[in-house]
Amino acid sequence: MTTLIEFHQYFIQSILSDAESKGIMKAQSFFEIVCEDLINVGDLTNNYTQAEYVKRGMEAYGYDIDSERQILTILTHQFYQEEEIQTLTRNDIDTKFKRLKNFYSKCLDGFYNELEETSEAFSMAYNIHKLLSKNEVSKIRFMLLTDGKATRNLKSLSTEKYENLPLDFRVIDIEYLHGIYNSQNQTSQFEVNVDLPCLGINISNNFYQSYLSVVSGDFLVKIYEEYGQKLFEQNVRTFLQFKGVVNKGLRNTIEFNPDMFFAFNNGITATATSVTLSKSGNIKTIENLQIVNGGQTTSAIYAAHKNFNQDVSRIFVQMKLSVVNDIDKQDEFVSKVAEYANTQNKINNSDFFSNSPFHKDVKEFSKRIFAPAIGGTQRRTHWFYERVRGEYLNSQAYLKGDEKIKFLLDNPKDQVVDKTLLSKTENVWHQRPDIVSKGAQESFKKFAEQITEILERDSLAITEVFFIEAISRVILFRKTEKIVTAAPWYDGGFRAQTVAYTIAYLSWLISKSNLYLNFKIIWDSQAVPDSLVELLEIISEKVYVKITNPPAGYANVTQWTKNSACWNRIKEIDIDLPKRDTNLFLDKEEGKYITKESKQMKNVDNGIQAQIFVHTTNSADWRKIWEYHKNYKSQHKLSGTELSILQKIASGEIKLPSEKQSLILYEIYNKAKKEGLNLK
Repeated sequence: MTTLIEFHQYFIQSILSDAESKGIMKAQSFFEIVCEDLINVGDLTNNYTQAEYVKRGMEAYGYDIDSERQILTILTHQFYQEEEIQTLTRNDIDTKFKRLKNFYSKCLDGFYNELEETSEAFSMAYNIHKLLSKNEVSKIRFMLLTDGKATRNLKSLSTEKYENLPLDFRVIDIEYLHGIYNSQNQTSQFEVNVDLPCLGINISNNFYQSYLSVVSGDFLVKIYEEYGQKLFEQNVRTFLQFKGVVNKGLRNTIEFNPDMFFAFNNGITATATSVTLSKSGNIKTIENLQIVNGGQTTSAIYAAHKNFNQDVSRIFVQMKLSVVNDIDKQDEFVSKVAEYANTQNKINNSDFFSNSPFHKDVKEFSKRIFAPAIGGTQRRTHWFYERVRGEYLNSQAYLKGDEKIKFLLDNPKDQVVDKTLLSKTENVWHQRPDIVSKGAQESFKKFAEQITEILERDSLAITEVFFIEAISRVILFRKTEKIVTAAPWYDGGFRAQTVAYTIAYLSWLISKSNLYLNFKIIWDSQAVPDSLVELLEIISEKVYVKITNPPAGYANVTQWTKNSACWNRIKEIDIDLPKRDTNLFLDKEEGKYITKESKQMKNVDNGIQAQIFVHTTNSADWRKIWEYHKNYKSQHKLSGTELSILQKIASGEIKLPSEKQSLILYEIYNKAKKEGLNLK
């Protein structure tokens, strides 16, 4: 496991690299990266908005509204940027929170009227005032982010009341961030104290232990109040509000037939890393409780209590709790439980995107394809695809001396691309800047849906050409960030929205002209050509003017850019492509030919890989799969040809299967393994 000191060094380097690539201040990069992590673990929601207001005696750098729990969070930070971990003293903490409180107090007084309407600060102050005036907030939370370590004398931060609302204080320091990093895709570490009667289910293997229990509506309200989205980190669905037929049914049962809820509802499926039992046999503590099926039930009960003031004490819900003994297999177990559990609403395949072959293909290309050597150097490097935050650091954790130096030279920090950035760059190029403006999670969700649909139509879609063009779009995106930041007309607000709409407009303009951007030029030079830079400078200025001057009724620029009407208005901008550059712009038909050719090449590669796989697979596994299908245990019925090929490989009649036979066998093997057949 990475030590705190190692993590701090990596974390600071990540910020320096990110700031340089975007052309922004290091403190701003720190704030953005930390907030993204907090969104991922449920400490902030998708409603989080970055904004800056710093004056003598008060400050704020962003805010978040958890509309379901009615919690308003206002954020500030203390970024040291030192090689050694600094101590955040009690005096520092008190000063920061005092400045936040002063800002909050001014928001109550409606000081947004004193601010420039097109500024991010105006949007923040206006929205906070509006939420409070409409009584849509039941708790205020001040949050301080830092790369330092909070003083050990800080045992706790007391809660106080301000204007009749409870006021909580939270410090997110380097130790907390280190904990997020270590957890990676696993759940955040927390313990739920309970007293639940249970029935232990005897399982024949030691992989997991299951318990059946019953929980009350009050219990679900209490734990959701305390832990919020942390309970659903590994849940594939989000709460759909009371819109669908099922959710309306939930609400009606809660309101009119609470005693029948247990009979009508399917209950909750949950997992944990461990539980402890009392002497009487009740469950006493649950480590890392995760509701993987039943999120809507939990949220519906909470919303009925919170929003409609309904009594949920008479509601009881059955709970199936599984404790996974092998922590390394927890993610796989949770994924299977979520996939096979009886669901109340249809879950799309895109909801299981974490298991998509997209990640495998992109990762393989990132390891295999070298970027061209540039700047006179002879060393060629890789673009490192980081599916999980921290994967880049993990890959070098056990390397020593020359091995580590070589890894860093082959995989420079500024050539690390995570799935969040990739989803953002792909979405803007596919002309969805309004989706990107809604935040990282919404952007990733849309990207997952799009890629899943593409792969369902064409399993060969993720090719070497796709990878090269995707990385070129990342280079284009980062260059545009620098262009906007350095522009003389830019006054410091709405950079992310300006960048998103600029690239989307460029994509739309090229497509409208029936052309195709030759990304190979960007890839070969690992830079955006001057002629394209000049065009981006023109587009970005016009885009900035448009989005910061919304039509009547849209005083809030942040919210305006999340609206599809904003994108329609941007497309009204009149800019002509420069005189045809035959190298930079290709005919659209030529672009289609490049894509088609790359798929044919991938098909050949897949056939070769399948032959290698089949040839090296244990013969006992093929016999096991044959018995599995012969006895009709599989969910998938094989054709006569498929059964014949499988029978022959299992009996040893085929020593060297053809490419076509290998592709068929490879598919059969993967389906059997997915169904749970124990193969080596």
